[in-house]
Formats: sequence, C-alpha cells, structure tokens
Amino acid sequence: MVQEHHVRVYKSEENLAREDQLAHKIAMVAADPVEVTDDVADMVVNRIIDNASVAIASLNRAPIVAARAQALAHAPSAGGKGARVFGIEERVSPEWAAWANGVAVRELDYHDTFLAADYSHPGDNIPPILAVAQHTDASGRDLVRGIATGYEIQVNLVKAICLHKHKIDHVAHLGPAAAAGIGTLLGLGVETIFQSVGQALHTTTATRQSRKGEISTWKAHAPAFAGKMAVEAADRAMRGQTSPVPIYEGEDGVIAWLLDGPDASYQVPLPAPGEAKRAILDTYTKEHSAEYQAQAWIDLARKLHLEHPEATDPANVRSVLIRTSHHTHYVIGSGANDPQKYSPTASRETLDHSIPYIFTVALQDGSWHHVDSYTPERAARPDTVALWQKVTTEEDPEWTRRYHSLDINEKAFGGSVDITLADGTIVRDGIAVADAHPLGARPFARGQYVHKFRTLAAGLVAETEIERFLAAVERLPELAAGELDQLNITAAPGVINLDAAPKGLF
Repeated sequence: MVQEHHVRVYKSEENLAREDQLAHKIAMVAADPVEVTDDVADMVVNRIIDNASVAIASLNRAPIVAARAQALAHAPSAGGKGARVFGIEERVSPEWAAWANGVAVRELDYHDTFLAADYSHPGDNIPPILAVAQHTDASGRDLVRGIATGYEIQVNLVKAICLHKHKIDHVAHLGPAAAAGIGTLLGLGVETIFQSVGQALHTTTATRQSRKGEISTWKAHAPAFAGKMAVEAADRAMRGQTSPVPIYEGEDGVIAWLLDGPDASYQVPLPAPGEAKRAILDTYTKEHSAEYQAQAWIDLARKLHLEHPEATDPANVRSVLIRTSHHTHYVIGSGANDPQKYSPTASRETLDHSIPYIFTVALQDGSWHHVDSYTPERAARPDTVALWQKVTTEEDPEWTRRYHSLDINEKAFGGSVDITLADGTIVRDGIAVADAHPLGARPFARGQYVHKFRTLAAGLVAETEIERFLAAVERLPELAAGELDQLNITAAPGVINLDAAPKGLF
C-alpha cells in the first residue's frame, strides 16, 4: 500500500530526525530494489519513443541549437565515456547531454504531463537519467528502474505539494525526482541519494515568471537546467558532499519560505517498502503541440469545425465563452490578464499558452500542427484575429474540482463552451479529457506513440535510422550494459549544421 507521509515545518530546536525527513523518505524509495512491473516497463518504452519524437521535431529550433552548441564545448569527463546528444554522433559530459537533450525534449511542449496539486512534465526525467546511464555503461534494466523512480517521485510530489500558487516553477519537483532516479540507476546508497535529492531541490527553485506574460525561450531551458543540476548533485553527493537539511521541513527551508509557510502541512504519498513504482501509469502524453490544458480544447474545436462551420467565421459570431478549471482560466486563459495572449505578434511560447488563440485556430482549421499553427502568418490572419478577440474564459468550480480530483476516473482537463452566433443562437458543447487521454475517445497506445515518432521524424531522419531506433527501444529491458547508445537518434545528413550555431563563452 502507498504510505502517506505527514510533512510540516520544524524549528531547529525540534531536531527532526533524518529518517523522518521527506528527502530521506524519497531516498528510501529510490534505494528500494523492488523490480519494475512489465506494464510500467512497457510505458517507459512508450515515453522514450515520445521524447525522441519531440526532440527530433525541434532539432533546428534556436533554443536547441544554442543548448547543443554549449554541450559540444564540454567533452566527456574522466568518470565515464560520456553521453550522446540527440541528432548527432558526438559525446559530451553527461550533465551537458542532459542539458541539450532536455531542451530538445521540452521545446515544443509536446510530451507527457501529470496534473494534480501542481503541474509537471515527468518525461523531463528521461534526458538526465539516460545521459548518466550512457556515461556509466548501464543496462536497459538499470535505465528502466531509474526512470520508474523519477516518475514515481515527481508524480507523488505533484499530487501533494502545490508550487504554482506561490509562483514557484514546477521544475522544483523535477530536480529531486531526477536525482532520485539517478540514484536508483546507479544503485547508490540511501545517504548518498538523500544528499543528492536535497542539493537538487535547493538549486532548482525559481519563480514562474518564465511562464508569465511574454514567455521566453527559458521555458524550454528550465527543466533541462533542473536535470543538469540533478546530475551535478549526484556527482557531488557521490564525492561525500552534503546538502542543507532539513531541506523541505527546516524553519528556513523550502516549505517555510517558498511555499505554504511555517504552518504548512502536507500528506505526501510514496510507495511502501517492496511496493512497485507505478506512478508513470497515471501520466498522459500529448497528441498536439500545446500546453496540456489545451489538448481537449483542440479536440473539441476540431469536432465543432465539422459540425458547425458557421462558427469559424467571425462575422457570424458574437462571442465565445469557455468555462473551465481555475488553472486553464488563470494560466492560459483570459484570467491571466496577459494582453500577449491576444497578440498576433506574440512568441510561439506565448501562443502555446493562450487558449483563446489555440481554440480559435483549431476551430477554423479543424486541425493542429506543431509548426504551421504557430507561424506569424497564421497568427496574423485577419479573420483569425477578429474571432480570437471574441474568445474569453471563466472559471467553473465544478471543472476546477474535477481538475484536482485524485480519482483518475473523474479527473478532467476540459470544460464547456458557448458560441453565441450573431442571430442569438448558442452552440454549446463540452469535453472532459483529450482524445489521446487513457479515458479519451482515442487513447494513446504503442501504435500511436510510434505513429507520432514516424510523423515527426519524417524528412529529418533516414528511414533505416527510424527502424533501427524503434527496434532497439522496443527491446529496452533486454539491452545489455553499454548498449544504451542505441537510444540516441542521428539526423539525416544535412539536417543539422553545427557550424551555424551561435557563438558564446565556451
């Protein structure tokens, strides 16, 4: 049975025992030698395919070009053979591979998600854990176990501890999770993992301004930085260096000063000793390249495009009102009070966090594309701008309740929409979860992950390389020590021009 751990702030004189600290309990879970179940291993394979898909699709986007150039300035360190960078053959030091690959995976906002008390993209655990696995010649079994731990810790922290209401970026749960996953991968002891988790948390707390207003390229870099810090934290802890304790519960710690304050109280679920790590099965990926709360709305807009083509013309529409959860309204809806969300000159990063824009384009086009739906020309189309300005959102308490439900069967990320036409007719519809969600109209399974990979790799990766990668990843649990390089993908000749990278300090 999952155990609920009571977490609160302690004054220094209370001298909270190490084994009672949350970071230590996380370390205990990471060090537990319990085997990974077959269904979890199968989902790990799916998510490695998913990450590869979105990393390939972003190979020549500016943040990836810059991060890759930085990584290539750091040769493999003496402690191992180095790790591979997506798209190329070169090896670099593992923390820099985690950095470059983390940016590539995150750039298009197109991989897996878990939403509860806070937000997360737990697939961000894979680049740092895989980089360390390649560097140390780990086996496929080792990698699967490490990734299962990373997901387990991040998902359970997200279930229990809200970061966003204090404007702390969600990667503060990723750093400790990745550090724990690396600990499992390497078979580190509890004390070493404990110190690594504390350091990773301490170095990855930052504000959510990276996801507010004019959203910058740092949105893709933030989780990659957390992964890089996790690798470095593991290295320091392995060398005997310690972390601030208690990092969560201390009177000057994260909870007291960055989160709910000195009177805070949380119940954090973690697997009991010997209990399999299954949290990855609670997560869900994206069919569309947009913020997760937009997934169901794209699907609903595609449906309305076919059923009510009259609603695609702004001349026929008086208003569009989306009733949805608190998060969708205040973070990607009109409740954010960000004028950039209605600007045809906004950045791609801003547009993929604007439900008024996304719903409008999906309604007019009846489809969504990771490149075409975001081009400046598409955003500036006069009929789109006119309809877009008529879309507003408001919070519906019932959709907020369902959003936060821990019952997977009622947890929802959609809402209802009223499109009021010029003649007063109201077109009303709603959706609870995206079509690709496990409870949606077309749940993603292995075939859908492979299709996504093939679609995004087309024209960027040779067909023989596509087949080689898929054959390797599908036998991941059987890959021997030293064979994990097969999980890297090399772009077709001419796709990447390393000489075109911007120059920096390194």
